[in-house]
Amino acid sequence: MITHEGGCHCGRVRFEVDAPEELDVSLCNCSICSKTAYLHLIVPASRFRLIQGQDNLAEYTFGTHVAKHLFCKTCGTKSFYVPRSNPDGYSVNARCLEPSSIKNMRISTFDGQNWELHAHELAHLSKEFPAGDGN
Repeated sequence: MITHEGGCHCGRVRFEVDAPEELDVSLCNCSICSKTAYLHLIVPASRFRLIQGQDNLAEYTFGTHVAKHLFCKTCGTKSFYVPRSNPDGYSVNARCLEPSSIKNMRISTFDGQNWELHAHELAHLSKEFPAGDGN
C-alpha cells in the first residue's frame, strides 16, 4: 500500500487514499457513471482521508438514496463518494488521483445497469483484510 493524493479540478477538495501502486478499478455502465466516465477505486473508509474541502462539497442522491454522491461546489467534479454497493467505504474516482503515484491501472467493467444482479461482486472491496494477505 502507498498513499495516493487526489482532488477535484479546481483544487478546493483534496484527499488521500491508501491503495496499491497498481490499481484495479471498475468502469460502470449505470445511469450516472456512464455519463461521467467514473473509474471506481473502492476502499474501506479507514483508507480514505479528506484533507480539505468538506465545506465545499455538495451532496446528490437518487433512487434508494443510499449512495451519497459528493461534488465540489466550485468546479462540479465528483472525485469520491459513498457508493450504494459499499456504504461502509468510499469510491474514489481514479481519474482524480495524481498520476505520478500510479504504476499501472487495470480497468474492468461492471454491469451497473443490472445492479441488483451484480452488486455482490463489489461488496468485499470496502472490507478490511487481515494483515499479510496482500490486499
